[in-house]
Amino acid sequence: MGFLVKKRGFLAPLLLALLLVQRLSAVVSALNYTSYRQVSSMRLERIQRHLDKINKPPVMTIESPDGDIIDCVHKRKQPALDHPLLRNHKIQRNPPERPRVRTLKEDDKTKKSNVEEGVIRGSWQTWHRNGTRCPKGTVPIRRSTVHDVLRSKSLFDFGKKQAPISLARRKDAPDVVSANGHEHAIAYTGSSQEVYGAKATINVWDPSIQVVNEFSLSQIWVLSGSFDGSDLNSIEAGWQVSPELYGDSRPRLFTYWTSDSYQATGCYNLLCSGFVQTNSRVAIGAAISPVSSYTGNQYDISILIWKDPKIGNWWMSFGDNTLVGYWPAELFTHLANHATMVEWGGEVVNSRANGEHTSTQMGSGHFAEDGFGKASYFRNLEIVDSDNSLTAVQSISTLAENTNCYNIESSYSNEWGTHFYYGGPGSNPLCP
Repeated sequence: MGFLVKKRGFLAPLLLALLLVQRLSAVVSALNYTSYRQVSSMRLERIQRHLDKINKPPVMTIESPDGDIIDCVHKRKQPALDHPLLRNHKIQRNPPERPRVRTLKEDDKTKKSNVEEGVIRGSWQTWHRNGTRCPKGTVPIRRSTVHDVLRSKSLFDFGKKQAPISLARRKDAPDVVSANGHEHAIAYTGSSQEVYGAKATINVWDPSIQVVNEFSLSQIWVLSGSFDGSDLNSIEAGWQVSPELYGDSRPRLFTYWTSDSYQATGCYNLLCSGFVQTNSRVAIGAAISPVSSYTGNQYDISILIWKDPKIGNWWMSFGDNTLVGYWPAELFTHLANHATMVEWGGEVVNSRANGEHTSTQMGSGHFAEDGFGKASYFRNLEIVDSDNSLTAVQSISTLAENTNCYNIESSYSNEWGTHFYYGGPGSNPLCP
């Protein structure tokens, strides 16, 4: 413990106090306070009933090296089908019509950018590092625990983004959830076009989080509806570090959806009914590994979201065109037809816990101007057009609320197409 207490009368209480401090320190370092919160038996019963609804009986269970429990659940027993709008839903069996890739000119195929250097590799997931897979006909679902719920503000808030106070837009720029301390560094398309999907390859890092209820994420938003009302529809996917949601500081693959501006509908991952998973190898909410290192190897993931033109469901693929599942069209109002805007980029929660700007990092924790191997990036931005073709994004606008804390710089190259670097450290002398 570093020193010895000699007075016998104080030995027991001091040792007890020191042990408690050590235990509390360990908890703080793990960003998990639930072991020391008094919880009523009535609340625990409510939480358990909720967990019984979302933790479906598994066919098989896999223990991940990082501590996650992955349940292999029969695909017809997954949480999605509990949704009132999906009671008669039949899981889409035929593969969706994938977006067509426009053919590159031969001289463009061989060109290499001399801006990006180093090694870039794809990231995968930790839970099947030992080779274990879920059986065919099942889907892997990360098991939720009582501690996961207790880290949330309430049972209602578990698995949800905090509802914004206002969705008012500044000028023509999207401002999706900045009212509750959410800050962004994003690129976005115009709001007048019909969009049927979006794609990007996203650099993966493990940014540090200052406070347990803050997060840092990098994602794609597919949006439709009004930003200043209660009818915004959003489909989102990317990677996220959220100690409150997951109990650790690992970057994790996540999804989100809402059809009412984050008020009551939708949730992260499979923590409520809605998203229909079809893949037995990808666990939404599971950790991504390995991650990028400063001036070292860079790892990224590719995510594509698009609307199947035949059936109308919004599908998601991960990595090398691996189909993960879909958001049924029935969940949405505006997105039942098409999207009107796409955003790519980073978001953090700035809770100003000590009256100062958070030191929660975005991306790699370094500003955009630091470039490859230091700053985080999105590359090869594409959108899906009305004839189900992937088209490289030609022009984007960018937004960062406070460029002294987090910023973004876009560019173009033959190899990376339209891309950008983004991020920052948060609190610093210029970001008090």
